[in-house]
Amino acid sequence: VFEDDQVIVVNKAPNMVVHPGHGNYTGTLINAVLFHYENLPTAPKRYPGLIHRIDKETSGLIVLAKTEEAMASLGRQFYYKKTARIYYALVWGNVEQDEGTIVGNVGRHPVNRMEMTVFPEGSEIGKEAVTHYRVVERFQYVTLVMCKLETGRTHQIRVHMKHIGHTLFNDSRYGGNKILKGTTFSKYQQFVQNCFQLIPRQALHAKTLGFEHPITRELLHFDSELPADFQAVLEKWRNYSKFNDLQDTDSE
Repeated sequence: VFEDDQVIVVNKAPNMVVHPGHGNYTGTLINAVLFHYENLPTAPKRYPGLIHRIDKETSGLIVLAKTEEAMASLGRQFYYKKTARIYYALVWGNVEQDEGTIVGNVGRHPVNRMEMTVFPEGSEIGKEAVTHYRVVERFQYVTLVMCKLETGRTHQIRVHMKHIGHTLFNDSRYGGNKILKGTTFSKYQQFVQNCFQLIPRQALHAKTLGFEHPITRELLHFDSELPADFQAVLEKWRNYSKFNDLQDTDSE
């Protein structure tokens, strides 16, 4: 999306792992970046150039540093919450309020170590996490929401939205790959299964990224299109809800 002598901004494809780890030693974003660039800066306990991460199945914008100065500057901006990060998520259910803020410490689930969870208010477990959300479009049984991150915890949007009763669509780790809202009609069941096939991952995209350039101090802002699988599933739900609205009108 953007590159100069200090930073690289990449629009990551869904199902690409950001950095090597258990079971994913090749084919990651870091592998690809290191193929093109040598001598990327590395902070302690971090991968070359890496400032922040997004999940394997999540698509969207990520920034990497090409110099020590860029890594230090971007690291401070993320730490002090100076960056702008907006995600689009398709979630189960009709989100009642048009906008809101979710506050709840996020940490490793005490039983299922593959999951994160939200701990009760006042808990000293987990790390502070704040997500602001706003409804973009409603489709009866699912809702497209825009989520603005104030903090950046692992799986933050996924666990925060589940915490308020709106698990991400087709998020297999958190139970969103089952029909959580809707009717018992077999046609509807088949419709949802078709939607799952269209977007075989959690419906989450890192759409917008903003930060201060580490050298020029210019405010940079990047926006990305929703990927094809996300757009396809939205169009399917859009048509479904329109069809149902017509049926309701006819029956009246």
